[in-house]
Amino acid sequence: MGTTQSHNSGHGHGNGERSIRKLAGVALINIVGFVIELAGGLLFGSVALIGDAFHMLFDALAYVLAFGAAYVSRRAEPGEYWSYGLDRVEPFTAFLNGILLVPMVGYLVWESYQRFLNPIEIDPLMTAGLATGGLLVNFASVYYLQGGEMNLNEKGAYYHLIGDTGASVAVIVSMLVVEFTGSTLADPTTAVLIAVIIIWSAVKLLRESGEIFFQRSPVSVDEIENRLREVDGVVSIADVHVWQLSSTIRVASMHLQDNVQSLEERENLKKRVVDVLHEEFGVDHATVDMSAETSELSQVPEHS
Repeated sequence: MGTTQSHNSGHGHGNGERSIRKLAGVALINIVGFVIELAGGLLFGSVALIGDAFHMLFDALAYVLAFGAAYVSRRAEPGEYWSYGLDRVEPFTAFLNGILLVPMVGYLVWESYQRFLNPIEIDPLMTAGLATGGLLVNFASVYYLQGGEMNLNEKGAYYHLIGDTGASVAVIVSMLVVEFTGSTLADPTTAVLIAVIIIWSAVKLLRESGEIFFQRSPVSVDEIENRLREVDGVVSIADVHVWQLSSTIRVASMHLQDNVQSLEERENLKKRVVDVLHEEFGVDHATVDMSAETSELSQVPEHS
């Protein structure tokens, strides 16, 4: 006897709309910051400020993509061919955001190398002033984005912002070094440090989205099996699979054997199992196949 039981994910329409508004707002803030810092970097000769500006640009593009993914997943209802809707757009977009960080790193490293070979004159105080403005933009974005549980795209945006904040601080410090020591090498050195921050952000985002793509279990399968064996009526468990459809939707399937005596008892047992999966392991959609202990399905292996 096989039956599917489901719980709502708990991320309602209001939370989805909140996510969309936040991502759109952060994208707009960073586009404005990019234009200001790029103009300042070109005008005052700082590759570190240009690097911070491009960091903001790619962040803005990341937020636009994340906004698009959130909007599509909210508007695309489950249907005949998309039974879960388009929630998988979220991890795909997060992965793409991580990939987009790579060319920026290459540009910063190359430009920094050129500045090491041929230092140019920099206006440190004006550059530090613009970097301070960029820092305020980052603080405003973090304040706007934080609060409540973040989905994968919001986490991606948050990681970008943390990297931006560190980059802005590094630019300010490097310009103070240039002002008080006269050495312009602090500028390309800071740009390389910003590149390292960007790589850290990319790796973190790629790892989290990759775990969803490759269906890494977000919780221990052994832990689930041990816990369900404690439920009165469960005899054995096999074919346990748990994966993330997106950062906010967790799915599980399994086969249980029971020693109950009636269909009504089996339905009650099934409900208890689904409740345990939802409340203790965060499973939103559970497919639980159940059969009697003497069923032919007793030969099902422990893991497929």
